[in-house]
Amino acid sequence: QVQVVESGGGLVQAGGSLRLSCAASIRTFNTYTMGWFRQAPGKEREFVAAIRWSDRTTYYADSVKGRFTISRDNAKNTVYLQMNSLKSEDTAVYYCAADKYRNNNLNFAAGYDLWGQGTQVTVSS
Repeated sequence: QVQVVESGGGLVQAGGSLRLSCAASIRTFNTYTMGWFRQAPGKEREFVAAIRWSDRTTYYADSVKGRFTISRDNAKNTVYLQMNSLKSEDTAVYYCAADKYRNNNLNFAAGYDLWGQGTQVTVSS
């Protein structure tokens, strides 16, 4: 069964770091653009970061630029989100998403084919 599974969430103090992982059971993982989204209580799901399948170009929400880094290891079918200098406003459930051959509008949640169940990140101030 094709799926993506997030891990690495937890409780961290403001200013700390976490690394999220998303393992994909996709045979052709290298053809999938991978994205991270998050949803805080009472808020809509929002884009965090994405990495394009074809050239590994990365995109970030303004709110995380300079603090978060998305990367992928195609040999391990895994995408990572390194989160540094965490703030209380980063508290949310973080979701991994995958979309085959996606080249444009990587920050749009609509159209991503696969979604994980999410992993909770809580930043205490």
